[in-house]
Amino acid sequence: MTPAARLSAAIELIATIDAQRIPAAKALKEWGTAHRYAGSGDRAAISGLIWDVLRRQSSAAWLMQDDSARARVLGMLKLERGMDVPTISALCDGGRFAPDPLTATEEAALASRTLKDAPAHVAGDYPDWLDPHLAKVFGDDRAAEATAMASRAPLDLRVNTLKAKREKVLPRLSHLGARETPWSPLGLRIELGADARNPGIHAEEDFIKGAIEVQDEGSQLAALFSAAKPGEQVIDLCAAPAARRWRSQR
Repeated sequence: MTPAARLSAAIELIATIDAQRIPAAKALKEWGTAHRYAGSGDRAAISGLIWDVLRRQSSAAWLMQDDSARARVLGMLKLERGMDVPTISALCDGGRFAPDPLTATEEAALASRTLKDAPAHVAGDYPDWLDPHLAKVFGDDRAAEATAMASRAPLDLRVNTLKAKREKVLPRLSHLGARETPWSPLGLRIELGADARNPGIHAEEDFIKGAIEVQDEGSQLAALFSAAKPGEQVIDLCAAPAARRWRSQR
């Protein structure tokens, strides 16, 4: 599929999610089943577009002054993907499988509108009822703090130090672009582009042998800050499987 065809598929899927009120994951699965010709790269790219739109729904609609599926996709391309008007226009050329050309209104919105005057909860894409609570914590930076969470998160891994050392595991995952996490001394991070497929971590030998687990760096730090010692008991409310295994190893 061409980038333009992927964009058309994303617009179609967002419209389906809106109309049928179904989870995005279900809509993506059904679309993939109905479009067998789409390869794994196509499905990953379309999925990336969908999740980016859903994370930037309010701001994209505000930018375009239009809440339609197409408008939110176009607004996201500017806000999240950083595309300019000529780039977006080239994707929407009305050719085979491509979205219709930009209207004058769409082109003007993409060229001139910004989020400068948008309410904080719109610019930050969070519910308006949350605004006073975020304002207490972040003040005028609340929209920027929320926006920072709108992009695709990296894949963080935790090294099981009972079975391996981070400096030994790191070169074995170099083919995935792994690097050390900035704060956790146990972590590895794999940056993922907007269109990237999830790496097959579960097929890696280190994962199969239990030398690495999938765990966000923040969760790793929370466990380290507890300073739990062998023989101590720790209550971890809402613990994920990786956290429970980490506790048992301690």
